[in-house]
Amino acid sequence: TIGYLPQEASFEARHTLRDECLEAFAEVRRLEEELHALNAALQRSPEDASLLERYGALQHRFEHLGGYTYETEIRRVLTGLGFREREFSMPLAQLSGGQRTRARLARLLLAKPALLVLDEPTNHLDIAAVEWLESYLNQWEGAVLLVSHDRYFIDKVCTTIWEMRPNGLETYRGNYTAYLQQREQRWALRRERVQAEMARLEREITYIRRNIAGQNVSQARGKLKRVSRLIEAIEQIGFEAVLDRQWGQVSQQVHISTSTMNVDEAQRRLRALRVPGDSTPPIHLELRPRQRSGNIILRTQDLLVGYPGNPLIRIPDLELRRLECAAIIGPNGAGKSTFLKTILGQLEPLEGRVHLGASLRIGYFAQAHEGLHPEDTLMQAIERVAPHMLPAEIRSYLGRYHFRGDDAFKTVSMLSGGERGRLALAQLALSGANLLLLDEPSNHLDIPSQEILQSVLEAYRGTILLVSHDRYLIDALATQIWEVAAGKLRLFEGNYRRYQEARAETAPLEAAPVMEKKSAPSREYRARRRARNREQAAARRRQQELARLEEEIAALEARLQALSLQLESPPADPEALRSLGETYTAAQAQLENLYARWEQIAE
Repeated sequence: TIGYLPQEASFEARHTLRDECLEAFAEVRRLEEELHALNAALQRSPEDASLLERYGALQHRFEHLGGYTYETEIRRVLTGLGFREREFSMPLAQLSGGQRTRARLARLLLAKPALLVLDEPTNHLDIAAVEWLESYLNQWEGAVLLVSHDRYFIDKVCTTIWEMRPNGLETYRGNYTAYLQQREQRWALRRERVQAEMARLEREITYIRRNIAGQNVSQARGKLKRVSRLIEAIEQIGFEAVLDRQWGQVSQQVHISTSTMNVDEAQRRLRALRVPGDSTPPIHLELRPRQRSGNIILRTQDLLVGYPGNPLIRIPDLELRRLECAAIIGPNGAGKSTFLKTILGQLEPLEGRVHLGASLRIGYFAQAHEGLHPEDTLMQAIERVAPHMLPAEIRSYLGRYHFRGDDAFKTVSMLSGGERGRLALAQLALSGANLLLLDEPSNHLDIPSQEILQSVLEAYRGTILLVSHDRYLIDALATQIWEVAAGKLRLFEGNYRRYQEARAETAPLEAAPVMEKKSAPSREYRARRRARNREQAAARRRQQELARLEEEIAALEARLQALSLQLESPPADPEALRSLGETYTAAQAQLENLYARWEQIAE
C-alpha cells in the first residue's frame, strides 16, 4: 500500500479530527463490531463450537491489527503532531489549512502503509512536533519517500538522498551531512574533469590555428569540424551530458549546424562555455550595516507581552549585545511574533519595558510580509526603501532575486508566498540595518536559497534576533536560545545542539502512557479481555525472545558454514587444524542449545 501526503490536503468536511484518524482503523472497527455481536451470541449459546472458533479467529486478527490499543495510538499521534485534546472533536472544516494537513499526516501514520510518500511534511509543524515526527519515522517499519526543504529533518531521518539535476537524479548515500560531503567531493572531481576537457580543446584549437593553412590542412579541418560540433553540443545540453555519453547518443539530443566555425569563433565560444557547478546561487543577497550600533542592543525589564485580556509570555530580564544572535523558538501560537512586534514598538507591553540601544537601525522581516503593500508594483516596493535608485538599477537589482523582465511591473498581490519572501529579503538588503529582526526568514526558500541566506547571515556584522523553526539555521547562527513555552521564556546559552543537550539534562522523565480501557458489553467480556491482555504481554515477551534467538541462530549458522569451508581445505599445521576442529564442534554444540531453547519457547 502507498500513503501520500500532499502539501495541501482535502477532506470530508463533516468529519471531526478523531473521525479522520479512525478511518485508518476501518477494518479494526468492523472486527470490533463483529466481536461484540459474537460475544452477545456466545452468551446465548456458550457451547456453540462454530461461534467459538469464529470468535477466536477474529480476536487474533483484531489483536494483530492493534484493536486493543488504537484509541491510545490515535491520541499519541495527534498529541505528537501538536493537536490539543479539545481539538480532537472539532470538525475539519473549522481547522486551518495547516491543521488539516497535519490531520492527514496523522491518518497516514496510523494507517501504516508499506510506502509513505510525504511532500513537505514539516511545513505546518513546530519544532517539538517535527522532533516527534523524526522519532516516529526512525522507528517506521516501511519505506519513506519524502520531499523536504528542512535540512535538519533530512539529516535526522534520511538514509539516501536523491538530488534533482538538469540531467536527472543523482543518488547520495547517507543523511544530509553525508550528502554535503559527497557532493563537494563529486563536484571537485567534475570540475577537474571539465577543466581538463577545456584544456584539451584549447590545445586542439592551437593545433588547428597552426596547421589550417599548412601541410596538415586536411587533418586540421577535420579537427575543427569535431571541435565545432562538440562546442555546439556543450552549449545546448552542458558539459556533463556530453562527457558522460558516446557521440551517437549526444547527436540525438542536439541540433548541429551544417556550417563549421572558423578558428576564432571556435575559441571565443569555447571560452564562453559555462563550467558546471554544484549549485547556482538562486539569490544574490548581501547585508551590510551602514553604521555601528552600541554594545548593548536590547534589554527587557519585568516584561509581559500579549494583548489586553490575553497575556502570552512573561519575559525574564534579558540582554542582547552587539554581534550576538538570539533565536526565539517555541510552539505555534505561543507569542513569538508578538514578542518581536513588542520590541519593534508595534505593540505596547502589558507590563514592564523594552530598552533599545543607541544608534540602532532596525531591519524587520515579517513572517506574513505585512510590510509589503499589496497595490505596489515590485518597482515601487524597492523605491520605498531606496528612492535614490534609478529604474534601470531597480530592474537589475530585482533580477538578482529572480524577478526578471516584466516581473518588475507585477503588483505584490500577484506574488506567491515564496516570491513575497524574496521581495522582502530584497528590501531588507537595502535597509543598511545593524539589528535584524527576522520572523521565519527561510520559509518558502528552497535548500540552495537557504544555504545562501545562512552564509550571508553568518557573515553579517550586526546583531540578529531570529524567530524560526529552521533548526539548521538556528544551529549555525545562534549564540543563545530563548525558548517560549507555557507562557514563559527560558534562556539557554549556545546554539541549537547546546540547547538540546541542556534540555536533555533538565527534562523530567516522561510518564509511560496509560492504556485506555475500552467499554465492553458484559462483565464476562471484560474478564476475558483482562486474561487476554496478560496472555498478550506474555506472548510479546515470547516473540521478542524468539526473534533474538533467531538472530543468534542465523549468525551461528553463517559461522558454521564459514568453518565448514575452511575444513574442506584444512591447514597443514596440525595445531591449527585441531583448533579449527574444536571451534567447529563448540559452535555446533552452541547451535544445538539455541535450537532447543527456541523449541522450548515456541511450544
